[in-house]
Amino acid sequence: MLEEKQDLRFAPAPEKDGQKLSAQDIARYNAEGFVQPFDVFSAREIADIRRYVNRLMTDLGPNGAYGVNCYQARLAGLWDIATDPRILDHVQDIIGPNILCWATAILSKKPHDPKIVPWHQDASFWALSPARTVTVWLAIDDADQENAAMCFIPGTHNQGAMDVKTTTDKAVFHKETANAEALGDPFTNVLQAGQISLHADMLVHGSQANRSDRRRCGLTLRYCPPNVRITDPAWARGVEAILCRGNAGDWVTHPRPDNNDITQTQSPHVVGNN
Repeated sequence: MLEEKQDLRFAPAPEKDGQKLSAQDIARYNAEGFVQPFDVFSAREIADIRRYVNRLMTDLGPNGAYGVNCYQARLAGLWDIATDPRILDHVQDIIGPNILCWATAILSKKPHDPKIVPWHQDASFWALSPARTVTVWLAIDDADQENAAMCFIPGTHNQGAMDVKTTTDKAVFHKETANAEALGDPFTNVLQAGQISLHADMLVHGSQANRSDRRRCGLTLRYCPPNVRITDPAWARGVEAILCRGNAGDWVTHPRPDNNDITQTQSPHVVGNN
């Protein structure tokens, strides 16, 4: 089977009051490509999640120092976070009642981490079509400008695929959106631990080096409706989707795993960094 051409056009969500998002929230998402902040987990709940995330990174050793990618179908704890109805209620207001989570990533920047995440559009790295993934960014730690919170360039989600260029050795990956400085003023995604943001898969975003004495850790959760297709069979081998709500369409999905020990499994290696 040949790789299918991608449809990377943005599709606006209906601008009406939903379960969690107001019509104004959805209008902002449509216009700017993101919306935030929303309270989801209490201080006690996010403290428990933080301990769990810390254990996963510790158990992975050096391989877990920066991120833990795509274990949502292999670890019960991540499955439970991804299927939490409080998160799904926000996602449903944008993509509808049938919700798949096809990827997750724990992304941790240690204090004084010099690496940047260059400006990029997520969907340009993925073999999915049409571009309908909504990324939830859950703050495990407080995130602000000082400790390298993610930044968005508003309105860049509906301009199609942008040109890219090679970036520096101090970047997490080596391609970045070309001429990003001409695209508008960045918005810093300030979140308190336990809060979430939601952003569209074609929104230009990135993050700077963490020059503070504080860690910045977050969990990304990638959600899409079942009309999204995988366009590259080879890429599909690294995708392990879980059905969070509604029906899965033609997607192959995985049930809640019994395992919660990351040393007893491994990632299918779909990578996403923010």
